[in-house]
Amino acid sequence: MTEVQDLNRDEDNVAAWIAHVLVERGVDRIFGLQGGHIQPIWDHAAKRGIRIVDVRDEGAAVHMAHAHAELTGEIGVAMVTAGPGVTNCVTAIANASLARVPVLLIGGCTSRPQANMGPLQDIPHIDILRPVSRYARTARVPEQTVRELDEAISRAFGDAGEPGPSYLEIPTDVLRTRVLETLIPDDWVMPKPQRRVAPDPSLVAEAVSAIRAARRPLVVSGRGAREAGPALVRFLDAVDALYLDTQESRGLVPAEHPAVVGAVRAAAMAQADLVVTLGRKLDYQLGFGSPAVFPEARFLRISDTAGELVDNRRGTPELFASVPLALDALTDALVNDKGTRDADWLGGLRAKHRERIAHGKGSSGTQTGADGKVHPMAIFDAIRDVADADYIAIADGGDLLSFARVGLEASTYLDAGAFGCLGVGVPFGVAAALAFPGRQVISVNGDGAYGINAMEIDTAVRHDAKVVFVVSNNAAWNIERYDQEVNYSGRVVGTTLRHSDYAAMARALGAHGERVEDPADLVEAIRRGLENAPAVIDVITSQSAVSSDAKKGLGFVPDYQPLTAWDDAEKKRRGLQ
Repeated sequence: MTEVQDLNRDEDNVAAWIAHVLVERGVDRIFGLQGGHIQPIWDHAAKRGIRIVDVRDEGAAVHMAHAHAELTGEIGVAMVTAGPGVTNCVTAIANASLARVPVLLIGGCTSRPQANMGPLQDIPHIDILRPVSRYARTARVPEQTVRELDEAISRAFGDAGEPGPSYLEIPTDVLRTRVLETLIPDDWVMPKPQRRVAPDPSLVAEAVSAIRAARRPLVVSGRGAREAGPALVRFLDAVDALYLDTQESRGLVPAEHPAVVGAVRAAAMAQADLVVTLGRKLDYQLGFGSPAVFPEARFLRISDTAGELVDNRRGTPELFASVPLALDALTDALVNDKGTRDADWLGGLRAKHRERIAHGKGSSGTQTGADGKVHPMAIFDAIRDVADADYIAIADGGDLLSFARVGLEASTYLDAGAFGCLGVGVPFGVAAALAFPGRQVISVNGDGAYGINAMEIDTAVRHDAKVVFVVSNNAAWNIERYDQEVNYSGRVVGTTLRHSDYAAMARALGAHGERVEDPADLVEAIRRGLENAPAVIDVITSQSAVSSDAKKGLGFVPDYQPLTAWDDAEKKRRGLQ
């Protein structure tokens, strides 16, 4: 009988120290795909009790780490081998970068003695990942590796600027090198306290004056406000403003709060005379803050990250501070004197919002498209009937995302984000179900987006991730198909798919799978999916049900703004119409 060797028995080698630091930092799981370059860390992590969630594609591992970080507030850790293992992660790292999510990617690389000799899977990972990460380093000095790991984690949390992904790779010979405990200071190992930046009192006073002077104030929150829920509610109660969340900050304010007016978003943006941004970039989803989209607004900007403070439209003033501390300071100053508001404007938009929400609370009334196939909104009607109040909702797709933003009412919500990164729905769902096994997780996916990571259903089965994947199967990349049909003389090329049987694929991988062709069957099919998760509910939907995003021009890529109405307004502002 062949004797089994333990090539990784040294409990003081660099790989062991990395596992030790991750445990001390509270990391209880790593998402990854194994390879020889990272096996020493993989082995020590397993010995230390860190759960290894092994995936079918490295990019999916990063997406899972991303979702884990979004949902828990902890660092999300992925680990992949050298060469294609790392390069397969580039899109997912770019997505985490634009989303400003603390993700740590640990990569493998060749041993130092083989460097630049043409070894297996050798490629300049650092040069590839540096543009889309906050930190990208090769740790070549064994006794400095833990320090560089500490720096990578700190950078991921935004200690040197914006939060976002960090990449650290360690040559295999370094991983196997023994490092004395006396060379590893405790301050490299232990968790660091969260930093909170207090606002400048003079800028608080200037902001208070701006809020008091406003007649039609609007508050918009983003990722940088995620820890500010209670402070934000107090602030809204005190100042009598309207409020818009974004997908970055869904659930901070209860949907029934009188400040919430998401159903009249366009009118609120067009008519506000003061816009208070809380940890929110003015990206394409907010018209870049342009006067064409906010024609009457002055901006007041608050964030503890410069990138969420100064992009596209400057604030007067700008408060560089932790959002909860800044809101508390403003609330204390305004609680007895908020200024004078335009009561007709506030009341009118609140009433219009309530009217639209009440209309949408029941069935949308739209069950089939013109071709008789299921309308996408019927999916969300069915989810509303069966989902628990605290369920986690995930949306993935192009055209479908427009329906999901209206139809999904969950307070915990993730989607493809500002990068428009299709394919996140399955890995996000797996990570969410593993992080919160006691909550329902429902991931709604367009069929095109679903196909990108559909093999991760196997991961869901192997790791018992109890998530339900609903596939809107309209056999098309529909927002692009519509663009071709309307704007290119009907030449539809390369944008149609098949009504492939995703339910059968799910069953082949060991999951529960059902195909639905009648909207009347949706509720019970999703209910059975929840009872037998992981599950795939494959819904044959209508291509003729075109989303508002498609009709408004999101797929057309106008010159100046993402939507045609905003683009027309921008052209008029520039004197081009």
